[in-house]
Parts: sequence; structure tokens; C-alpha cells
Amino acid sequence: MSTYANVLTIAIPVFFFLVLVEILYGLISKKNYYNLMDTLSSLSSGITNLLKDLLGIGIIIISYPFIKKSISIIELNESILLYFIAFICLDFASYWNHRLNHSINFFWNQHVIHHSSQEFNLACGLRQSISNLLGYGAIFLIPAAIFGVPHKVISFLAPLHLFGQFWYHTKHIGKLGFLEYIFVTPSQHRVHHAINTEYIDKNLSAIFCIWDRLFGTFQEELENVPCVYGTLKPVNTWNPFIINFQHLWYLIVDAWHTRNFKNKIKIWFMPTGWRPDDVKALIKRDKIIDVYNQKKYNIEYDNIHVFFALFNFMYINAALWFLLTGYDELGYNLKIFYSIFILTTIFGFTSIMDSYKWASYIEFLRLIMGITFINNITELENFNFYFFNFYFMFSVFLTLTISNYLPKENKMG
Repeated sequence: MSTYANVLTIAIPVFFFLVLVEILYGLISKKNYYNLMDTLSSLSSGITNLLKDLLGIGIIIISYPFIKKSISIIELNESILLYFIAFICLDFASYWNHRLNHSINFFWNQHVIHHSSQEFNLACGLRQSISNLLGYGAIFLIPAAIFGVPHKVISFLAPLHLFGQFWYHTKHIGKLGFLEYIFVTPSQHRVHHAINTEYIDKNLSAIFCIWDRLFGTFQEELENVPCVYGTLKPVNTWNPFIINFQHLWYLIVDAWHTRNFKNKIKIWFMPTGWRPDDVKALIKRDKIIDVYNQKKYNIEYDNIHVFFALFNFMYINAALWFLLTGYDELGYNLKIFYSIFILTTIFGFTSIMDSYKWASYIEFLRLIMGITFINNITELENFNFYFFNFYFMFSVFLTLTISNYLPKENKMG
């Protein structure tokens, strides 16, 4: 994990810099596709995902080394050819894993957050899941296992493969000529994120678009059908944790309330969005019918809310930087402190910005616990101790102030 942490110290500043460049370009060209809280929600989602990976949270159902040991036929020597074959196999596996996520109710929960933004930009590309807690993806790497691709090669290429999917989350790049027949491009991925009838569940490839063309899921971006982004059942929240598990909660509720025992089991394995008829009549949920007239989730904020959100986001990134740059030297207690601080802060400030009635109470509880906790950590250096103490003390004042100036709309609770 220390190698991954070191890679992130380079990758994260690059990603954030490119997001900033796209924002500035949009403002200059008067084609800005960013919303403050949507952007902070996207970037915070990416942070929760990398923390999940760093902490090793999840259950491995089936591992790649086990599959390789069981079915490998040949052993390729260390060469450029080995890495090329491994990358192709990884991309093939990504296509089928992605297709599964779009096809089955249960698996959609671990992917919905990536589609939850009603904007399409580079920040949206960083919306990654923390609900993919079951490690079953190795089953799609059977071709790599047959070729005897070492696990270390897969582990090395996997982050590069993921990072390679960042750049095409943009509306500022048009079609790219002959490259449209080889690689996944911004035009193709705009189609993938769109909820138009013509585009839904299309273009599932990650790097090479050949898989979509081979398996019947390719759709070109049409000039007369402008892409509309988001999900057909809008999440209506900025909170990454709620987005990650909202669909799962809906499945649990529907499975509980349906009177047909068969449907209690069936709902988990049916196509994405399927619900039993009796539950549809009993529990209504928002669903977009006319994609061109959908109302985007948006809350009217005062300047104090903007300051509150940016202040918390700054501290999240500071804590993340302390964690990543000192990952090899940090003790267990500090790693846990930084991780809990980041995750709870994301939950707290996005809930406040959503204007949930319970959010300020949760925030006060979090801050009081933080003040108590930080004064019992002896490993913190002086600078960090005062840095975080200031955060907790000032945040109490800020939360008291902002609780009297809640955002203008309340979507829940």
C-alpha cells in the first residue's frame, strides 16, 4: 500500500490541476460545466474511494492468484509482450465487470455514484465507489490467468488502467477522427453517461472501444440528440456516502415490503431498476420521464455556505496529504485518525450543504468527539496538533453560525 500512497501523491495533484484547468477554460470560453457542490461532491467521492483502497476495506470472494494457479496453461516471460497482453486482458475484464454493474440491480449499487452527477466534466470522472466491497472481479481475468500473467503485473497495471479513464470525462473535446475506432474517446463516454433513451447503457469499454463494437453495446454520439447526464432516478444529494448506498437501501426496502416471497429474492438479480409491481404502487420514487426537462438538484447558498464547504474541503485535502506523504512512517493510530477525520468531515459538510435537518446535530457531535480524540493522540507533531485543534474549535463556531443560515431548500428530513 505504501507504493500506492506514493503514486497518489503525484496523481492527485495532477488530477486536481487538470480539473482547475478545465474550470478556467470553461470560464474563459463561457462554456462552464461546473457547479460548486457537484464538484466538491465528486472530488470527495474520489477521496473516499482511495481511502477505502488504502485501508484495504473489502472482502475478497475470489482472488486472481487462486484463479491463475488453478487454470494457467502457459507462463509468459517478462517482456513488453507480457505487459501488452496483460493490459488487453485487464481492459477486457473491465468491460464485462462494467457491463455487469449496468445490468443487475445489486451490482448497480456499486457503480451508481459514478453516474450520479448531473454534470459531465473531469471532476465527475473522479466519482468512484466505496460500496464495491466484494472482490469478485478476478473472475473476469480468466484470459490473463490462462496466459499465466503474474499477479504483480496486474497489480502494477490496474492503477494505470484506472487513471487512463480520467481524461475523457469532458465536454470540451469533440470527435477524434480515426481514434474513435480504436480508443474510448470523450464523445463515446459522453454517450455512456447520458440518460437519453438512445444512449442508456451504451459504450461500456474503458480504454479500447473494440469491446463495445464486438459485443453490441456501441453507440455513436448523435448531433441531433444532445446528451443529458445523471441517473434516471436522481440521487438528490451531495453526500457521497448516501449516494453509495442509496440504491442498496431502496432494494432492501422494496424486498421487505413486497408480499411475494419470490420477488424478495428476485429483486436483487433482476435488470437495473426493476421493482415488484406491488411495491411500485405502494412506494413512489422520483424517476425522470422527460430527460430534456429534468430539474437538476440545486440548492441556493449564501456566501457563508460557500466558505463552509471550501474550508472543510481544504482541511480534507490537508489531512489526506499528511496521510499520503507520511504513510510509511505514520503509526496505526495516526493513519486511523487521518482516515476517520477525512471520512467524517466529508459526511458532515456535504450533509450540511444538503440542508438535512439532522445535519447540524451530527456535525456538533463529530466536532466534540474530534476535540476529545485529538487531545489524546500523543503522536501528533506540534504543527499538526494546532492545525487540527484550530479546525475543530473554529468549526464549532462556524457550525453554530451556519445553523442559523441553512440553505434555501431542504431535500430530505
